[in-house]
Amino acid sequence: MTAATFGFETTTDEALEGIDLTGKTVLVTGASTGLGKETCRALASKGARVILAARNADKLKEVAAEISESTGNSQLSVLVVDLGNFASIRKAAGEALEAAPTLDILINNAGVMACPLDRTSEGHEMQFGTNHIGHFLFTCLLVPALKASGNARVVNLSSGGHKFSAVNLDDWNFETGEYDKWQSYGRSKTANALFAVALDKRLKDQGVRAFSVHPGAIVTELGRHLTEADITKMRKEGPRGGAPMTFKQIPQGAATSVWAATSSSLDGKGGLYLENVSIAEPAKETADTNGYLPHAVDPGDAEGLWTLTEQIVDQRFEF
Repeated sequence: MTAATFGFETTTDEALEGIDLTGKTVLVTGASTGLGKETCRALASKGARVILAARNADKLKEVAAEISESTGNSQLSVLVVDLGNFASIRKAAGEALEAAPTLDILINNAGVMACPLDRTSEGHEMQFGTNHIGHFLFTCLLVPALKASGNARVVNLSSGGHKFSAVNLDDWNFETGEYDKWQSYGRSKTANALFAVALDKRLKDQGVRAFSVHPGAIVTELGRHLTEADITKMRKEGPRGGAPMTFKQIPQGAATSVWAATSSSLDGKGGLYLENVSIAEPAKETADTNGYLPHAVDPGDAEGLWTLTEQIVDQRFEF
């Protein structure tokens, strides 16, 4: 399979064909299950040193051992981080910088989807707090290692779910508006894409490029909060109405992430929204299952979100 034929059904191994990652260091969040686990396996199979990050140390160790055995790569280590807790994020970032002062690839894969209203340790709405704020802080703290690479990439897992909602900079924490699980998810996924836009703007001249990725619809532990009715509706008309969803297998779902992290066809590019192992086009309509809406890549919104998130984490980042 060649890049010209990459698409919906492309797998991780196909997307990485011919690529050698020997000497490269990779960190993946949400690495203990689903897309994160497959992403780590695929990159390890190409010789990368892989740091698997998630909340459960025992599960991480099991996955690392499994990947090591299946790939023959012993360069796997684990990092415990709770993206809903600032103290945990800062501790983990410090440990990562000590273990890997040079970081070539950061894949922000962890996430929460369509959960009931819940709050992080700092009192932030769980989906926005974990999916965006936690990854923002973690990534910004790791920038010294990314810059040390001289040719690093950051990949944020967004989603076609960004179409559910733009980011609400005035009520991002659902303090006045009524909570809606899909609207919240949409805000967080839009934020993931906007973060890539703003981060790429700041770091592109320092050897770091950032992308956002729509992996597609995949049945993983990310959907643990979904009801049977939710899943049935998604298959018929999507979670918010519109076109029905076609589901991918996990190796297909992780393919765009590894492509974003490694493909030479993306050299010199950044701030882009990717899907189906290619650069996405603007969506023709809100209900379109392909493409992105303008609010996901709007430079002004990206800057507004950056400023807001710095205020939330109480730290300014000058790169």
